[in-house]
Amino acid sequence: MGYVYFTDEQKERANSVDLADFLHRQGEKLLPSGKDKRLASDRSITIRGNRWYDHACEKGGCSIDFVKMYYGKSFPDAVTMLLGGEQGQAYRPGKGQDQEPPKPFVLPEAHSNMRRVYGYLTRTRCIDRFVVSFFARKKMIYEDVKYHNAVFVGFDKDGVARHAHKRSTYTQGDGFKGNVESCDPRYSFHHIGQDDTIYVFEAPIDMLSFICIYQKDWKNHSYAALCGVSDQVILQLLSDYPNIKNIGLCLDNDDAGIQARERITKNLSERGYQNVFPLFPRLKDWNEDLQERNGQCLTQQPLKPQQETIPSAMQMT
Repeated sequence: MGYVYFTDEQKERANSVDLADFLHRQGEKLLPSGKDKRLASDRSITIRGNRWYDHACEKGGCSIDFVKMYYGKSFPDAVTMLLGGEQGQAYRPGKGQDQEPPKPFVLPEAHSNMRRVYGYLTRTRCIDRFVVSFFARKKMIYEDVKYHNAVFVGFDKDGVARHAHKRSTYTQGDGFKGNVESCDPRYSFHHIGQDDTIYVFEAPIDMLSFICIYQKDWKNHSYAALCGVSDQVILQLLSDYPNIKNIGLCLDNDDAGIQARERITKNLSERGYQNVFPLFPRLKDWNEDLQERNGQCLTQQPLKPQQETIPSAMQMT
């Protein structure tokens, strides 16, 4: 069978398909589960927008991976199914050709400015301007030229870019989000401070939101976005920065986030890290908390910078 090639644009569209709408069209029954929906045929699986999580297997992802897992489809068939039958281009493999090696990690080309990303983060997501500017000056946030995605860059200890997470700036639906091909999950988006505490989040926007809520002396702390629920970046940062002793798990306040906390806490404990503590957003995630505080900032004037310190009651006991 010839190799089927899909463009990046086709793959992004397939991966951003709303799973509830897709599954309804497949005749699947969905049950309400808070802000998520749960498959009636397999109640361990919850979906929200283009994201899914299997609580029994402790894994999840976006639309393409769901169709591959749930319907047993190959990657080309999953993309075709999500795009309503749209086909890719077929190529014949070269005779006797070995499998191509993985592509090297390359950052998406940067746009000449980041007006769209800046507007999305500050006006739609309520991130304070000075926080966005801080990371933009360090080249850790920028706008890509092709799709105007927000790109969140992770560097290693030597300042080499190793990871990039893309988030669509479109405001209709959940939009596309995913990691750049061949990036190293040990070095996702993070900031290293001077003290002995690191706060860990599922997504870069949650990390930035937490900083906006608790701004006092924030640069002294360390922060990391998992860009998922893997603990690889935590283990790498603990190895690179042995002064870090305390680990705050600030994952989402939903079933997937709670289960990920338990799993990561156990993994860290088995490696000798005992000073691990949970921090819960009041709503589903830290950006929802920030938006509520700012009155859904899209039509509001920016608030004065917050000077709150992380409450001592939220620290380790």
